[in-house]
Amino acid sequence: MNRNYKITRKEGEWYNAEVTDGYGNEYQNWFETADQANEWIYHVWDNEDWFNSANSQELLANAIKECKGIDEKAGRQAII
Repeated sequence: MNRNYKITRKEGEWYNAEVTDGYGNEYQNWFETADQANEWIYHVWDNEDWFNSANSQELLANAIKECKGIDEKAGRQAII
């Protein structure tokens, strides 16, 4: 799959950045400046191997577990 990107902007709006990584995954984000949009595109490409090697379900489960631990330490009951 080929990498691809597009940065567009309508009058009065932020810059819309769309990028496709080398694995064919598509991402979209909004930025105040074209420079920020361009930097984000390179960030996606620089990290595409990590994004595609990480098990997203495992990452989500670990994040939820960590949030529950933070709540318990603060004396709040986790609802999850």
